Amino acid sequence: MSISAFSDKEHQPTDSEIREAIGSLYSTWQELAQWIREKYTVQEDFKFLYGTNYGWGLRFRIKGKLLINLYPGRSSFTAQIILHPEAVEAAQSMKLGENARQAIERANPYPEGRWLFIPVKSRANLEDVQRLLALRVAK
Repeated sequence: MSISAFSDKEHQPTDSEIREAIGSLYSTWQELAQWIREKYTVQEDFKFLYGTNYGWGLRFRIKGKLLINLYPGRSSFTAQIILHPEAVEAAQSMKLGENARQAIERANPYPEGRWLFIPVKSRANLEDVQRLLALRVAK
């Protein structure tokens, strides 16, 4: 099963299809994307990322380095943030919601840090993603 609701490499989903998949959280998806654009100087593209296990996602990079990927899901979306080890320690001491805490706990540690996949299932998850992004860029 793909992280994204869209796993067909040959068909790039339209904005209408993304809106339909995400449903009532589409405005939260848009709000987060706009916040990222305003807060950071980013390059963005909508790409088929890392094969069918991940699928189509909205990728934001700073100077060529990944900041965050957003994967549209069914009635939700997933934010992928890679935190370096020091940022993981800082994140573990923060008061975060259940989805963000579980994403940190589930993530395998790698030399470059942990790949967090945070399900955004309500607007309440938005602040956690924003706070973790601040850790991501603070390194």
